[in-house]
Amino acid sequence: MRVVVLCASPYSETGCAVAARLAQVGYAPVGALTLPSWDRSTLMRKVEQWGLRDSFNYAVTKVAPRKAGNPKKVLNRYLEKSLRHGDKIFRGLREVGSAYQFSVVTCRDQNSAEAMAQLKKWSPDLAIFTGGNILREGLLSIPRVGVLNSHLGLLPEIRGMSTPEWSLLTGVPIGITIHFMDSGLDTGPILLRREFRDAAECESISDLRKRMIAEGIELIAEAVAGLDHGALTSNPQADREIDRQFFVMHDRLKTVAERRLKNHATPAVGKCNE
Repeated sequence: MRVVVLCASPYSETGCAVAARLAQVGYAPVGALTLPSWDRSTLMRKVEQWGLRDSFNYAVTKVAPRKAGNPKKVLNRYLEKSLRHGDKIFRGLREVGSAYQFSVVTCRDQNSAEAMAQLKKWSPDLAIFTGGNILREGLLSIPRVGVLNSHLGLLPEIRGMSTPEWSLLTGVPIGITIHFMDSGLDTGPILLRREFRDAAECESISDLRKRMIAEGIELIAEAVAGLDHGALTSNPQADREIDRQFFVMHDRLKTVAERRLKNHATPAVGKCNE
């Protein structure tokens, strides 16, 4: 199974962890395609998703790897298992590529002719999306099997943004979906759909999200192996055409979601008042 990883930054902790974890389980990527460490379009989408404060923190981490403080400390501590290589911690995709012998190519737009030409050179069976541009049909059609995404919500119930928060607020079980990407928003065929069982242990929404990202990487590895061995088949989303998606949650609603996480309680579906 020839796998390529698509990343939003050469210093993306999640992108590095995905590439390293795949290599650890026997599916070292044949290449990684990343946006530059500073990409305006990605940052603007993060502002829409997370707000200015969290987006600023995101931008700081992507401009360059951290050099101050503890050099072995990771931003998402739940990724340390994947990022650790001997006595060191991977800080960038090129470090992972050097360790596992795959090339890392930077592009200004993952949908550009140059990026697609590079993907075709790698001739991937599968691509793993860890962040970047909104992918167009031209790129999505290149990998023989498709492009996989780890979505931090159960599909089709929770599409869009702020998905852990909306799961808490609407009473839909917190969960992760591994699905193929298509031209819609979180509407592609589903490979794996798992409820997240450790929410009660989470200290905050931020902690919940970090744990879910780490669990999603494990599910990506499981999905790649399952596809390679013919043990997994995808199922289309029956209501793909229904326009049902969630947008960035207002801070006041986030406070309610945070309280529900701390109370380990979820209301009946559709009830958002507390």
